[in-house]
Amino acid sequence: MVARSSEVRPSAVRHSASPGAGGRRRRGAGRLAGLGLGGVALLVLLTGCDVGRTFDGFGWPQGGITAESRRMYDLWIASCIAALAVGVFVWGLIFWCVIRYRKRGNELPVQTRYNMPMEFLYTIAPILIVSVLFYYTAIVQTDVNKTTKNPDVTVEVVAFKWNWQFNYRDGQGREANTVASVLGTSEVIPVLVLPTGRSIRFEEQSRDVIHSFWVPELLFKRDVFPGSVRNVFEVRNLETEGAYVGRCAELCGTYHAFMNFELRVVSPEKYDQFLAAKKAGKSTQEALQAIGQKPYAEKTEPFNTRRTTANFNPDSVAPGAGR
Repeated sequence: MVARSSEVRPSAVRHSASPGAGGRRRRGAGRLAGLGLGGVALLVLLTGCDVGRTFDGFGWPQGGITAESRRMYDLWIASCIAALAVGVFVWGLIFWCVIRYRKRGNELPVQTRYNMPMEFLYTIAPILIVSVLFYYTAIVQTDVNKTTKNPDVTVEVVAFKWNWQFNYRDGQGREANTVASVLGTSEVIPVLVLPTGRSIRFEEQSRDVIHSFWVPELLFKRDVFPGSVRNVFEVRNLETEGAYVGRCAELCGTYHAFMNFELRVVSPEKYDQFLAAKKAGKSTQEALQAIGQKPYAEKTEPFNTRRTTANFNPDSVAPGAGR
């Protein structure tokens, strides 16, 4: 008679003695290796083409006109590629486990089995990924937020409901003087004229509520705060001449969606001529015409305030008739 403690289950004997067990383990390792190589091949394939253009920047604005915009764009694209590679690897593991360990028969699998290398992998790998992303994000952020003591051009950006004023300054800080100014109205979109090839400092403040200064081609979206807060950032230079739409990117009231302006990038010589014309007392439109530019914004239009129309009680409608 055999003692109970010495009994051996037939299934255990069959599994341990099965000549195909080692082969199955080797095939499993081969699948994992193939999955890893597939992920590497996908990464190489993606990095070998213009991924940003192919996938429309993964939702990020394209066509940046500054060195800072390119650095932020490259960081975003690299992060998306890394996330896609990790996603493909994880999805592959999930589907492989679903197929490999699908239900076979009515016997419940062992619930206490563990795999130390696998647990180590899915604990350490996310930490490494986050650390790498944090490292490159900190580098790019430090670089694009860098300011200098003596930029070539300083512009004070003043936001108010629901328009913009751009003051060209002779220095930095609140103590500097305004030498020329561009003021937007309900009828005229303000045009901010800036040169290529020169460093530009933006100093922002609000007259009422929080606004946000945003030109998609600069890839900077900076809040404009009321009170004593003065948000400051710089771009090393603008590289491409042209007209670009600027917007308020912070919900600030009724006409927030129409709080636009236009950035007009010109050559340094034309910028100097424009600034001289403004200092001589010419209007913004006259100064723009003096350098061969269109006098009014060409990328956006003023909003219709309809202040001359009785919108709520039209005179042409009889009382109580409705409309």
